[in-house]
Amino acid sequence: MDFRDDVNLDSSQVEDVGGRGGGGGGGFPGGAVIGGGGIVTLIVMVVVFVLNNLSGGDGRPAQQQPPSNLSQQCQTGKDADQSEKCRVVGVVNSIQDYWKTEVSGYRPAKTILYSGGVRTACGAADSSVGPFYCPGDQRVYLDLSFFDELHSRFGAKGGPFAQAYVIAHEYGHHVQNLLGALEGGSSVATELQADCFAGVWAKNAIDTGFYDKPFSRSEIAEALDAAAAVGDDRIQQRTGGRVDPDSFTHGSSAQRVNAFQEGYKTGRPVRCDTANLR
Repeated sequence: MDFRDDVNLDSSQVEDVGGRGGGGGGGFPGGAVIGGGGIVTLIVMVVVFVLNNLSGGDGRPAQQQPPSNLSQQCQTGKDADQSEKCRVVGVVNSIQDYWKTEVSGYRPAKTILYSGGVRTACGAADSSVGPFYCPGDQRVYLDLSFFDELHSRFGAKGGPFAQAYVIAHEYGHHVQNLLGALEGGSSVATELQADCFAGVWAKNAIDTGFYDKPFSRSEIAEALDAAAAVGDDRIQQRTGGRVDPDSFTHGSSAQRVNAFQEGYKTGRPVRCDTANLR
């Protein structure tokens, strides 16, 4: 996933707050997002609530990181190829450049990089929650340590494009929010649509001008592997429980893979209608 060396990055779309936003208890009950009007009935995180069940539970505090000045660090695509945080900036820029051409009146959503814990308009969260989108402040929240968790605890192969898939999924929720599609319906349908939207962006990313060439088969395979790793059935199997489709919140591994592939194959948001995703 190589960025064009000379492309200019807009670091204002990503803010690194380090560890200063400590969660201090609370968090998201059962993995749900808490908005101004109460608990939103769908789950808008890439990972399911069982992240808490998978945590080591050794009582050690999360490592706190100081904030960084991304405007100085992340200026061009060359920086994005050399730094994980700058790569996030580049991915976010590309995703939002695409969606502003597809959604009338698109409003950019900032990504907040944090370490350990963070306070949001949806409540307090710590890194065990995983990446999530908060409709209350229209921001994506990401602790970069999740990308290690994706490999070490969920069994995904990882890689730069697996990370891009995670971010694109969360921005899929932002698109849903802008379109008024975030509330109502089943959480599984909502999550699969976000996976499909991630695939749509991947198909059209080259047209945003941030990348040297379209994504390779091996890069797309990273996304598919990550999508499969966070399927509800795979997670239930890893935690030693029985697979219970009635308790699914994000969809099975096969459903998540198929949803991303539908978006990537067609490159058309209209193909991500929830009726098409099963």
